[in-house]
Amino acid sequence: MGLRRRRSTPTAGDATGSAVAAPTGRARKPLTAARAKRMIGVGKAVAPLLAPYALAAATVARDRWDAYRASRLGVEPGQLAAYAGPGGALHARLSRMAEALDKLEADGEAHATDAARRFAVDTRPRLADLAVAVRAAEQMPAQRRRTAYRSIGAELDRLEVTLLRHLGVQG
Repeated sequence: MGLRRRRSTPTAGDATGSAVAAPTGRARKPLTAARAKRMIGVGKAVAPLLAPYALAAATVARDRWDAYRASRLGVEPGQLAAYAGPGGALHARLSRMAEALDKLEADGEAHATDAARRFAVDTRPRLADLAVAVRAAEQMPAQRRRTAYRSIGAELDRLEVTLLRHLGVQG
């Protein structure tokens, strides 16, 4: 299927010599009532055959899009609905941080020192406050919401750096 524009050669009456696209191949027939009825009939016959394939393709595309969004948030695709909305990414970060604090507090972990356990106990109320702040910011106008999200993100960045230090990851 050629999509390139074809140039016509200038004719004797064309003094400018410009290349004007001329219709090539078959001339397009005007739409008449008979042609419209024929196209509708073909559509009625073909649509039921193609509909299941179109539905399957749409389902696959939606699943891939959901998997992409879930991987960006760092959650499972089944949990994606819990992290929807403007503050979804921050809620996902907060829940992953809470899971990391659980692992930090676990007695069987090698890096579960007294300082790490104290950090986990002291950080949990702060995470709860940040979650409330994210929910409150969702009701703000866009500019104020973005400012609030930036400050919440900066606070989470600081907490994550400290958490990584307690986990033994030097950055």
